[in-house]
Amino acid sequence: MASLLQRIAAAGKTYEGNEAGSREDLINLSRARSFWAESAMSAHIRLAVDVQLFQHLRDFGDIGLSAQTLAEKTGLDVLLLGRLIETSSFHATALSNGLSEEIYQHSISFGYDAARPSFNAFPEYFKKIGYKQPTSLTDGPFQDAHRTQLPFFDWLVATPPNLQHFGSFMAAYRAGKANWYDPGFYPVADRLIHGFDSSMSDILLVDVGGGEGHDMTLFAAQHTFHPGRIVLQDREPVIASVVETLKADSPFEAQAHDFFTTQPIKGARAYSLHSILHDWGDDDGVRILENLKPALRPGYSRVLLNEIVLSEENPTLAAASMDMMMLAHFAVRERTEADWKAILERVGLKFVKIYTYPGVAESVIEAELAS
Repeated sequence: MASLLQRIAAAGKTYEGNEAGSREDLINLSRARSFWAESAMSAHIRLAVDVQLFQHLRDFGDIGLSAQTLAEKTGLDVLLLGRLIETSSFHATALSNGLSEEIYQHSISFGYDAARPSFNAFPEYFKKIGYKQPTSLTDGPFQDAHRTQLPFFDWLVATPPNLQHFGSFMAAYRAGKANWYDPGFYPVADRLIHGFDSSMSDILLVDVGGGEGHDMTLFAAQHTFHPGRIVLQDREPVIASVVETLKADSPFEAQAHDFFTTQPIKGARAYSLHSILHDWGDDDGVRILENLKPALRPGYSRVLLNEIVLSEENPTLAAASMDMMMLAHFAVRERTEADWKAILERVGLKFVKIYTYPGVAESVIEAELAS
């Protein structure tokens, strides 16, 4: 215990100094608490979402409110409220105010309603399949828990508001963390902008499977004077939605593309795939990269995989937790450096380098055509 307290104190000092990764260090240290409290704590916070407890605390601010008043506001019996939260007066904190925001309210709901049942199903599910690795997108712990044959994303679409809650969960997961194109992470100026050759293509960057363009909007804002064009690619329904709201001065263009088909843009300086391959098994990952490979120009085009690189010795809490999310919901896994190199080798791509940033779960794996 003394050692743990010393480590927490040291991490607290680095956090006060706003050092990169210090917040994540404190979160990792918080794992050293009794597991038996976790189930009750998660149930309490999910109930708090339903009764808007955090919003009521926020609205009263520093003034605070009594247990009786909060019970009336939330509809909770005052004795039940006292058992759930053992105090007689209530005041907002920075944490409770943060949890009152919609993005975190949705995240709590997703974690408890969609994800937690999958993990609760682990013991019976793995016993039933003989404690083997699941391999099917439609017959894993998630399907067993939710009594469905739908793949995870199809189920989200079919059961509103789960899709919206999942979107908020992923946004909250990345909130406050450096993006791959931020200073100190991947050297955009040195590796992409320097050496850009418009005779190869007038396109600097293609965001493959980039959703609604969040990354490309921020990339363009971060690198205002970049050369060349930026193109966002995703499935037809996603791009149709993007095009509806795309402004004339948008920093990127939008193009419908299925990454299981041949990449139509040839010779771009870089192709970015952000958290794409981790949703797929090795064979499908190879298919995605094989469809990208013919578009690459030797010694010029970069492939940038923004993915978790799982440490085999000391995985972080964020990386290990995401690996379990992939096991529960997609029957796939996060990959180690050796795993990523093996996939690249199968495709005929050369591993160049892994770029990391303190406190950020995802790394940038840079690859290019093998000579």
